[in-house]
Amino acid sequence: MRRLAGGIGVLAVAAVVGATVAALATAGESEPSATGPESGADTESAADMEPTTDGTVAPPTPNLHWDYQIGGAFPPAAEVRVVSRDRNARPAPRGYNVCYVNAYQTQPDERSFWIDNPRRWRLVLKDRSGDPVVDGAWGEFLLDIRTAAKRSALVGIVGRWVDGCAADGFDAVEYDNLDSWSRSRGLLTKADNVAFARLLTARAHAAGLAAAQKNWAELSPRGPRLGFDFAVAEECGRWRECRSYAAAYDDHVLVVEYRRTDFVRACRGWRDRLSIVLRDRDVTPSGVNRRC
Repeated sequence: MRRLAGGIGVLAVAAVVGATVAALATAGESEPSATGPESGADTESAADMEPTTDGTVAPPTPNLHWDYQIGGAFPPAAEVRVVSRDRNARPAPRGYNVCYVNAYQTQPDERSFWIDNPRRWRLVLKDRSGDPVVDGAWGEFLLDIRTAAKRSALVGIVGRWVDGCAADGFDAVEYDNLDSWSRSRGLLTKADNVAFARLLTARAHAAGLAAAQKNWAELSPRGPRLGFDFAVAEECGRWRECRSYAAAYDDHVLVVEYRRTDFVRACRGWRDRLSIVLRDRDVTPSGVNRRC
């Protein structure tokens, strides 16, 4: 669940939101309907989200050297054949490229995209007091995926990002914060997140991209049935979860560890089967970068 460095703190989020909520509360916007768009650019029809069936979507080959660069792009080492980068970055010039998309929460540096538009603001999860629910570790708003209408509106927004990944030349997409229900103060359910995952994987396939399950190891046995093609697993060595991902995805697993001891453990058990990299927690260009 590592995202771009430089996230804002909870107090800073509160200050920004406090100046905005009152104005939005009087905007008079209705909830998005299941059939009508909030705005034409932010929704897509169900037909637009059907998965491709031509067999062109493929996960990365298992056990290749890979690099996790979502905190900033830089030239990968010569041995690297798989790279994951933020959707706002260009793909690496060679190898298999994974596009990072924060699909269940908001990026800290993009909060105005959600706050400044009343229609999008209604897609941010609020508590009973009307305040946004925030991932305190990263200062990110959780997105409200509790209804089919809101999931449809959100997949329209995320779908444009996915199309951008495809147009830029990425091969796959990893959707971060699949487990946002666990930070929702009980407002989201696992079923909500799974329902949104089905839409997201279909949307990736419609764009010609493979879809990665990002974390939430317990979901792995169901992951392929939800449309996921491979996994990106943070700290599966630390939490001893690599086996569940490997079993579900036939070793199509990209592992990133953030502690040297966990990296050593993961390499000892899985170096001949999985792709494993050691990175610093902010995944910065100048940070730690080692492979088994």
